[in-house]
Amino acid sequence: MSEVKTGHPDGLMTLFFSEMWERFCYYGMRTLLTLYLVKSLMKGDAEASLIYGAYTGLVYAAPILGGRMADQYLGYKYAVILGALLMALGEFLILGGNEFFLYAGMGALIVGNGYFKANISTIVGKLYEDDDPRRDSGFTIFYIGINIGALLATTIVAYVGETYGFDKGFGLAGIGMLLGTFIFWSGRKKYAAAPGLEYTEEGKKKVLGPINMVQLITIGSFALIPLCYVLIMQNQILDYILLGLFLYISYSMIMAGKKADDGAEVPKWRDRMIALIIFMVINITFWACFEQAGTSLTLFADRNVDREIMGWLMPASMTQFFNPFFIIVFGSIFSVMWVKLANMGKNPSIPLKFAFGIIQLALGFLVTQVGFMFVNEAFQVPLLTLFFLYMLHTSGELFLSPIGLSMVTKLSPKNIAGTAMGAWFLSFAIANYVGGKIAALTGGHGDSGEVLSAAEGLDKYLSVFSTIGFVLLGIAAIIILLNKRLEKLMHGVK
Repeated sequence: MSEVKTGHPDGLMTLFFSEMWERFCYYGMRTLLTLYLVKSLMKGDAEASLIYGAYTGLVYAAPILGGRMADQYLGYKYAVILGALLMALGEFLILGGNEFFLYAGMGALIVGNGYFKANISTIVGKLYEDDDPRRDSGFTIFYIGINIGALLATTIVAYVGETYGFDKGFGLAGIGMLLGTFIFWSGRKKYAAAPGLEYTEEGKKKVLGPINMVQLITIGSFALIPLCYVLIMQNQILDYILLGLFLYISYSMIMAGKKADDGAEVPKWRDRMIALIIFMVINITFWACFEQAGTSLTLFADRNVDREIMGWLMPASMTQFFNPFFIIVFGSIFSVMWVKLANMGKNPSIPLKFAFGIIQLALGFLVTQVGFMFVNEAFQVPLLTLFFLYMLHTSGELFLSPIGLSMVTKLSPKNIAGTAMGAWFLSFAIANYVGGKIAALTGGHGDSGEVLSAAEGLDKYLSVFSTIGFVLLGIAAIIILLNKRLEKLMHGVK
């Protein structure tokens, strides 16, 4: 690299702004999705939550395929551009205004996100040498870009979508994606030093007459959109697909760990793979509850939260802005805190960090009980209830999220690092899908489908949120009790 080692490579800011606008696009659509399903397409709460869960689950599963296609055939630059254009197409398809166009648009967004999300982070990593001390700092800067995009989406797109019409919000998200594509393409010379950007030799090979592998994958990507359409509509199929994938990948990792241990006295890699699978289950538990933000918590905000601020009514979807706001506020504080605790020899173990994160998530849900003490005559809790809920959820997230990817690379043998990272992404996919199922238990309808009054709806929300909180506290207690055993399985990984 020709850059001065105290600064960052030129390409970092190009990738920062490209990712920022992609997150603006993704979170913009996601912020409005549940309310659009319930208010415009007249779906029931449970059905809307299951559609949302299927969509976000597939979004998190797609990078597993998108990363592999880029590694083997497409190269990272083309994969990112293909993904960006598919995502923009998805937003504009939704403007068709009915169920068909929504599901088709969601399909394009899923496939596009798989290419974009998996590979832009890879390019960031490849701007640095393996031992470059600036790498962690570079990823921290990149992570800030992600959250600025999410913050802009959950304020601007949320406000525009609910005030002027959902179509205006989705259209704005699509324009954001086109802007991100333009920034990525126009700044391509700045990140050109990163290896693996161009088509691979395998990608250039002719496979069907004059059609090469890159062209075939591009055509195939559009053909995946109807498949996603079907999986969103018939989302119960995902029960079997995701469970099957989880079992298959878990078995593959344990077998790979055993192979890496071949001849060793202590089954170190096998144990580490078992530990990783346990952490995947914990990760699913955390994010399935955390991801209530886009479903049950948004509908709760719409119906049972007093959102009036000095005469201005905050749109319900806009309450989702608390999370990226707190990430930006707390992110740098946490990164400094971990370094200082490590220097003092008091940095908690990985299992304890996961447990403390889950405790904060639990307390966030239990805050709704405090809000209930200040309920008004319209059966609404104060907006501060969501302020403190999201503050606790975000601090909990910062105990888990930043260490997850690093932990995966440390626990897995080098020859299956990609498979292990795919497995970690799969845990997020399962979490989002399960989150939709949890959200389907809440909401404004009774067991027989009748619409609940504001008072009955509030009771139901608080009952479900409290149950989630107490179950999470129990899970955290189990992890704390098993801390030493988990550390033993990890064989020295900190």
